[in-house]
Amino acid sequence: MIRTRSVPRPARTAAGILLAAAVLTACGGSPAHQGAAAVVGDERIPIAAVQAKVTELRDAAAAASPGGSGTGTEQAGLVRRTVAELVLDRVIARALADRGLTVSEGEIAQARQTDAQLLGGDAALQRQLLLRQGVAPADVPGFYRQQIGIKKIASAAGQDARTEQGDAVVRKALADAGRELRVEVNPRYGRWDPQQIALVDSTTDWLPQRAPSA
Repeated sequence: MIRTRSVPRPARTAAGILLAAAVLTACGGSPAHQGAAAVVGDERIPIAAVQAKVTELRDAAAAASPGGSGTGTEQAGLVRRTVAELVLDRVIARALADRGLTVSEGEIAQARQTDAQLLGGDAALQRQLLLRQGVAPADVPGFYRQQIGIKKIASAAGQDARTEQGDAVVRKALADAGRELRVEVNPRYGRWDPQQIALVDSTTDWLPQRAPSA
């Protein structure tokens, strides 16, 4: 069956995410931060990319649950969870690279096919991932990339990611990778805590405030 993550996946539901995506203004400042939801290592995650994924998930949820409704608070949570997911993608990729590991398209396709067969087809798989995990259809390969990546990180240390020991190995690997990448998140979404492998509330300014003119 569909595997669950060894690290906490942000809780997401299809119901309550039907509000239109909020239009977020870009932050001013340096080119690295301007218009960015986060900067992970040398890579910017644009606010526009976050908006696109939120809209995609919202539209998929609306199609799956036409009678759903949402609140501004739920919408804000969806945006934040999307940012966290995009950061986590890159943290897992770094942890894999640090160990000389990769996840192939063939491995992703095989895992997806296995689960689809158990659920009665790929359409059923997509629906279950959408409703239970909050994964939009276009993001299904990325979901499996993370799943397989987590399993490989644990296996490289001779552990099973489903065990307590394996979970500890994965968490340490991802915490180390997050610190190496020096993840910076636009504070409107929170702050990336490498130890928790999650976004937490932030009181830090995105950019240092200019000193007052004399």
